[in-house]
Amino acid sequence: MYYEYLEKLKHLLAIEYNCSPEDFDKTENILTISALNEGRRVYSPEKYFFNMVTLGGNIVVTAEECLHDFLTKHIYCVKSHKLFKVPNLLPLNDELNNFGYQLTATHHMFLPCKNTELASDIPVKWFFDEEIHQFYGDERFHNAICAEYLPYRPDRIVVCAYDGDNIMGMAGCSEDAPHWQQIGIDVMPEYRSKGVGTYLVTLLKNKIIQMGDIPFYGTDIGNYHSWNIALNCGFKPAWLEIGAEKTK
Repeated sequence: MYYEYLEKLKHLLAIEYNCSPEDFDKTENILTISALNEGRRVYSPEKYFFNMVTLGGNIVVTAEECLHDFLTKHIYCVKSHKLFKVPNLLPLNDELNNFGYQLTATHHMFLPCKNTELASDIPVKWFFDEEIHQFYGDERFHNAICAEYLPYRPDRIVVCAYDGDNIMGMAGCSEDAPHWQQIGIDVMPEYRSKGVGTYLVTLLKNKIIQMGDIPFYGTDIGNYHSWNIALNCGFKPAWLEIGAEKTK
């Protein structure tokens, strides 16, 4: 399962990083010119000013040409994923500052690696597409769904756990690229550490796979509650990314 998804991931990232899928199997680092290719994950209508990814081996970087002189020296002086170490990120951030940008947080991303089933007597309810719109604007669900309807990465499925009429937690997925569904989870504080998040994410992951789409999951490096949910639901770390955002 995992390696089948990993090969599909290489094709998705090749679209986004303006390279070939085979570039992720090379030993040397790769630098490309940023482009808006059809079929990418869409988090902004603009091209990447800078984005860097590793699947654990080499590094692939896509960036605007104004950064290429610096990057040509920087990414070839450091081997492989070591570019993600803080001492190697600091000079990169300094260079981005010269253009009014700064590094984002690192995004730690997961793919399914095994089938998982969980039994629970927790009542759940499913919502699809337009049915999800009723939850927009509810600050409790800032991870499970987008803040509003986004036509370029629409929320597709939501599953909620209930304690009577109270929502205990919500797992949702947005279609960030065609047939690539990113899962997010929110559990209300009074229901945390009770297995609610793991149960909902497992249900949603299985539903996405049954539909023939690919579920994926992302979290921050320090969010170990989220990491544990991913691991307990049958996900495995697959890739690591960092990008650039305009300084405020």
